[in-house]
Amino acid sequence: MNRLLSIELQKIWKNKASKVLTITYFILLSFIALIASIKFEIGFFKLNLAEMGIFNFPFIWHLNTYIAAWLKFFLAIVIVSMMANEYSYGTLKQNLIDGLSKKEFVLSKFLTVVLFALCSTVFVFVMSLILGLCFSSYTEFGIIITDLDYLLAFFVKLTGFFSFCLFLGILVKRSAFALGFLLVWLFVESIIRGFLAFWIFPNSNVDEKITQFLPLESMSNLIVLPFSRLSVIRNIQNQIGYQDNIDYSTNYFSVLIVLVWTFLFAYFSYKVLKKRDL
Repeated sequence: MNRLLSIELQKIWKNKASKVLTITYFILLSFIALIASIKFEIGFFKLNLAEMGIFNFPFIWHLNTYIAAWLKFFLAIVIVSMMANEYSYGTLKQNLIDGLSKKEFVLSKFLTVVLFALCSTVFVFVMSLILGLCFSSYTEFGIIITDLDYLLAFFVKLTGFFSFCLFLGILVKRSAFALGFLLVWLFVESIIRGFLAFWIFPNSNVDEKITQFLPLESMSNLIVLPFSRLSVIRNIQNQIGYQDNIDYSTNYFSVLIVLVWTFLFAYFSYKVLKKRDL
């Protein structure tokens, strides 16, 4: 397993574009910390995001994992390009000639996907912990460890998404077309969601119960929009008499759905490669 992972990491590190994108991804993750320095002062209006409680424990786990999840597209490009390069440079065929089985080849790619997701999760955890200890109004141990399951949801979300990208990279062969297919699939899910919500089940939430099984929608459901949890937003909602019924906790049923999709993406990646004549 270490040998397979080592082979893939060498390929990525020796590819200049992949190396730059990977480094850029982690640099951008660290930029979340710059939110603490955002301050506005216009007349009597003053805004200091750090003082608004966005880095308070346990809210910070929700906020940072949500923001960091949007940056996953940088590594998606790396993963798709990783597969495209295998076809373009003939390294896939050479690996198979050298004795690597197709099963081991797919496993090596999947291990790389899991490693990317794990490193991202650890990075967000450390960064959030530091920011929280510096700016949070609550630093009791019991409060700090509350809602840590957002990190689990973040890890599962990235693993599922990267596995989807891996499958598309193997299926389509060309990185541009694979990324294009990813965008098309995003639009397809949006159309399905809109069609069910406005045409088939306009006065119920049946559409949500159906679309939660779609791959990208299930990943999206793992970490919901966090900003309405802020005390400032809640105060405004209370003043206008609005109450939201959003469940902000980690949905473990969605976690299970994404894990099933992750398995299917890895399985079908192997099946496609197994049947393909190289």
